[in-house]
Amino acid sequence: MYGDRRPEFDPDQLIRNLQQSWDKIRARLPGGGGFGVIFFGGLFVILALWAASGVYTVGPSEQAAVRLFGEFRGTEGTGLHWYPPSPIGTVNVESVLETKRMELGFRSEGNLSVPVEAEMITGDLNIVDVNLVVQYRIKNLGDFLFNVDDPGDPERPESREGLPDGRTLKDATEAALRQVIGQRSIDDPLRVAKTEVQDSTRTLLQSILDDYGAGIEILSIQLQTVEPPDVVRDAFDDVNRARVDKETRTNQALAYEQDRLPRAVGSAQQVIQAATAFKNARVARAEGEASEFLSVLAEYEKSVNVTRQRLYLEAMEEILPGIRIYVIDPKAGAGVLPFLSLSGGDIPFAPPPATEEEEE
Repeated sequence: MYGDRRPEFDPDQLIRNLQQSWDKIRARLPGGGGFGVIFFGGLFVILALWAASGVYTVGPSEQAAVRLFGEFRGTEGTGLHWYPPSPIGTVNVESVLETKRMELGFRSEGNLSVPVEAEMITGDLNIVDVNLVVQYRIKNLGDFLFNVDDPGDPERPESREGLPDGRTLKDATEAALRQVIGQRSIDDPLRVAKTEVQDSTRTLLQSILDDYGAGIEILSIQLQTVEPPDVVRDAFDDVNRARVDKETRTNQALAYEQDRLPRAVGSAQQVIQAATAFKNARVARAEGEASEFLSVLAEYEKSVNVTRQRLYLEAMEEILPGIRIYVIDPKAGAGVLPFLSLSGGDIPFAPPPATEEEEE
C-alpha cells in the first residue's frame, strides 16, 4: 500500500550480518580456504557492494517513492534509508514542497509570445490574448510518478517524460482557462473581474487534474497580461479611455455633490431655524397680547365705565406727548394770532392781514 513504512536503515547492523554470514561460509569450506575462499570472498564483496548501493538519503523537502520489482510499495520521509537496489527495488526521490511554475501564452526566457496558447474567444464573441502563470507542487508522489504517462513538453526543458506536469498540465490549464473565458464577457478578464477569473480557473483546473489522478496541487493562477489582439487594440484602447473619462467625470460629479450638498443642507437648516425662531416669537407675542386682552376684558366686564375711562387716559398718555398743542383764544383782536403754544418754545409770529387801503 502507498502508506506503508519500514524501519529505519541501520548500516552497522547490516555489516554485522554480512560478517556473520561470511564467517559461517568460511567455516563450511573444505580446508578452510583455497580457491573456494577466493570465489566466495569475491561473491561476498559483490553482494556487499550491491547491498550498499541501496542506501539513500531523503532531504527535508523531499519524499522517496519505493518500488519492489516495479510495483509501487509506498513512500519514505526525511532521513537515511536502505532499500533493495536494482533489479529488485527502485527508489525515486522527488521534492514535494518545492513550488513549481508553468507559463501559458508566453515564455519569459527570450520574452516570447505564444499566440496559439494565448488567443481565446470570450462569451460575447470577442478575441482576447491571455497570458498566465500556474504555480503548483506535488500533492501525492505515487500518483504523480505512476498514474499519468506524459510525453513531456519540448518547450519546457524542466518537464520530464512520464510526469504529468508536462503536456498534461499545460493542456488541462489551457482547457480550463478557455472554458472560463468563454463563459464571460471580455470586460471580466480585462478589468472587471480578473480575480474571479483566476479563482474559477484554479478550481476547474484542480478538478481536471484530480480526475486524471495526476497528484498535482494547484497553488495559484496569476493572470499576467490580458489584452485584445493587435488589429483591434486601438479600438479597445479608445473604449478604455472613454470609460476612464466617464469614471473621472462621475467621480468629479460625486465630489461636487459631496461638497455642495452639505452646504445646502446647512443653509436650509439655518433658514429653518430662523423661521422657527420667528414663528415662536410671533406666537409667544400673540399669546401674550391675547392674554393681556383677556385680562383687560375681564376687568372691563367687572367695571365697564371705569375701565373705559382708564383705557382712554392710557391711550391719551401714549398719544399726546407726540402732538404740539395750541390754545386759541376766540376773544383775541384782529391782527393778533389767536393761539398760545403749550409745548414750550417761541410763539410763531404771523403778521396781521392787510387792509384794503394798504393793498391799493
